[in-house]
Amino acid sequence: MARQKRIPSSKSRKNLVHFVSLGCPRNLVDSEVMIGLLSQKGYEPTPALKEADFIVVNTCGFLEAARQESIDTIRSVIKAKKKGAKIIVTGCLAQLQAQYLDSLRSEIHYILGSGDVEGIVRAVTAEESGSEITSAKSYLEQGDVPRTISTPQHYAYLKIAEGCRKGCSYCIIPEIKGPLKSKPVEQIIGEFSALVKGGAFEIILIAQDLGDYGKDLGYKGSSGLVHLLLQLLKLKDDFRLRLLYLYPDEITNELIDLMKSDPRILPYLDMPIQHSNDDLLRAMRRATSKEQIIRTIDTLRQEVPDVTIRTSLIVGFPGETDQQFQELCEFVESYALDNVGIFAYSKEEKSHSASLPGHLPEDVKHKRCEQLSAIQRDIVTSRHRKLIGTRLPVIIDGFHPETKLLMVGRLPGQCPEIDPVVLLNDCGPVRAFGETYLVEITDISEYDLLGKVLKPIKRKEWT
Repeated sequence: MARQKRIPSSKSRKNLVHFVSLGCPRNLVDSEVMIGLLSQKGYEPTPALKEADFIVVNTCGFLEAARQESIDTIRSVIKAKKKGAKIIVTGCLAQLQAQYLDSLRSEIHYILGSGDVEGIVRAVTAEESGSEITSAKSYLEQGDVPRTISTPQHYAYLKIAEGCRKGCSYCIIPEIKGPLKSKPVEQIIGEFSALVKGGAFEIILIAQDLGDYGKDLGYKGSSGLVHLLLQLLKLKDDFRLRLLYLYPDEITNELIDLMKSDPRILPYLDMPIQHSNDDLLRAMRRATSKEQIIRTIDTLRQEVPDVTIRTSLIVGFPGETDQQFQELCEFVESYALDNVGIFAYSKEEKSHSASLPGHLPEDVKHKRCEQLSAIQRDIVTSRHRKLIGTRLPVIIDGFHPETKLLMVGRLPGQCPEIDPVVLLNDCGPVRAFGETYLVEITDISEYDLLGKVLKPIKRKEWT
């Protein structure tokens, strides 16, 4: 896997390709593989949509809101593209719910299934409009497949598995992505080493559920993930590992001990719990009870005192009573998790929960979202106010997307793209992005922190 530099835009070049990657980081990795495959054939990526000869939209189809975003994005691309530019649509929406694309079919040059990533060259070079949607619902690169990293050079995602073996009643991921498929350890080590050699300092391990890694290869429990981490930690390079998406039942003592043993594993976990009421957890077909969730949180905080816990919660699940929602609010107040994604239940017709009784009106779900969000906002505000005046290690990602008067940095407990950030308005000492600086926290701005850069520090202090 080769890390390639982003090629500057130029109206004089031909075969320019612009990518729009929607949804999860796993989709982004697939997009990066497609960019790499096209680059091998002489096509060049461009950040400018209006210059592109080809626009690839990698869609998400997880929820109705995501499907609508995909359709809206395709429509905006149709309006903005230059005359003669061809649109290729791929990803989950194209794979499972291609009927959403029927009204736009005349404007789309090619449709490519989410598991057919390596068909991107055929899609782009096809003289006639067409489609390639095979039974392969997800994609895991094998062997020496090129990949052009689109994130800032100092961090990258590494997909270690695809598909899902869970059966959560509200979720259609198994239908979209198929069963669990894990990469062999040797393949992951090779990709990991290439990313580190290419300049990545922070490697973010991703899968639908990291804790299930290797269960299709014969591992039991979380032993597959622990084995993989042990192999990666044998490398002597200076790097940081971030773990995304670990269900609470798979955060074992063995995994916690490993996190404690090596500071290269960031004290950060994205642990989706979805609810705190036992009846609803059973209806959701979750593997953990409220008591088990609380025990996991307490153990993490006792054993890894500086741990950051991110989670996701669903409000308005079918049959959720006022009392059950209040129980969730009290749980959030009592356990004060660091970052919480709050989602109104979405009725997905191919999910088991779609057939359950007691579906709630949209206005009730919306109101509960707002109420729980207000509770979490107060928790974050209170926590952040305590940080004002402290000095903390921050890695600088780059300029703010809206103005070069601000830079954007992150604490070890902040994951790119999904968590709040540190906004820096006094950046005199900064000499390079991707490096670590000591920052004094001066104020807060909603969920974000404001800070002043004091001096450069060693990368190893970012932990």
